[in-house]
Amino acid sequence: MLNAKISGIASYVPDDILDNEMLSRMVDTNDEWITTRVGVKERRILHEEGKGSSYLGEKAVRKLLADYDIKPEEIELLICATSNPDYRFPSTASVIAHEAGLSNAYAYDIQAACAGFIVTMQAARAYIQSGLYKKIIVVCAEKMSSMTDYQDRATCPLFGDAAAAVLVEPTEENVGVVDGEFHIDGTGLPHLLMKAGGSVKPASAETVEAREHYIYQEGRAVYKHAVRDMLSSSLSVMQRNNLSVDDIDWFVPHQANLRIIEAIGGRIKIPSEKILVNIQHYGNTSAASIPLCLDEYKGRLHKGDRIVMTAFGAGFTWGAMYIIWAIDPR
Repeated sequence: MLNAKISGIASYVPDDILDNEMLSRMVDTNDEWITTRVGVKERRILHEEGKGSSYLGEKAVRKLLADYDIKPEEIELLICATSNPDYRFPSTASVIAHEAGLSNAYAYDIQAACAGFIVTMQAARAYIQSGLYKKIIVVCAEKMSSMTDYQDRATCPLFGDAAAAVLVEPTEENVGVVDGEFHIDGTGLPHLLMKAGGSVKPASAETVEAREHYIYQEGRAVYKHAVRDMLSSSLSVMQRNNLSVDDIDWFVPHQANLRIIEAIGGRIKIPSEKILVNIQHYGNTSAASIPLCLDEYKGRLHKGDRIVMTAFGAGFTWGAMYIIWAIDPR
């Protein structure tokens, strides 16, 4: 049976940095408050006029193609995970595919909030195992600043802009995606959403005035569910695959909040040196956070390393995935 492996990875973040000191001049907050509660020191922001998530995604895809000497026309499918599409339609994936020159690829978006990377990897895995496609790019592109309310001190320190892309290909080796588990709980809707701009509550002068086109989050409820659900799905995947803490080489959680990461790691009893964290530099980049983290640490990852990834996002939607790394450091 064919496995689906990650055979290439790249990421892109904007040059502009918004650090905690700068943020404290915009809203009533300070570095100590942000650092102790969420663990973020700085985040990257895309300021270019008229540039959206597709711009970030295109940059990551072009870097992936260049770094691994892949011709754009070789790509058969591009799937984009995003909560920040350029437009309600067409898909952001279609824009990225066009701008990156993927002339032979079909492309579409997946909306799974912060769980977007692992959910999209599961879809890519199914395409590979079915034999339908052999070269797939999974790209996660999130201009989170586009829906961040910089008047809301509770949420604006959390989010940053980024994109990351992976090449997914078939292999008969014992590497790649081994297992994944995914869940949804619609009762989470009122706790984490954008209240207006969709078909339930279309944009109007009133919704704009009420600041309903930004992220709304009830932090305590989200924290409680995120810790519980990321923990349970990670343990479930580990148990199904007979993995002890000693068997895992790396644990890569969604970079939402350092306290959440530490709570989950502590309960699983994974040594901190096995937990990959970069939230301090980039904040919460939603679907892009896990592949961005993997790309940052790829120099420490070796072929055969066993990695458990977990994420939680709006919906509520969450899950965990077990992969065996397929790339040696260059």
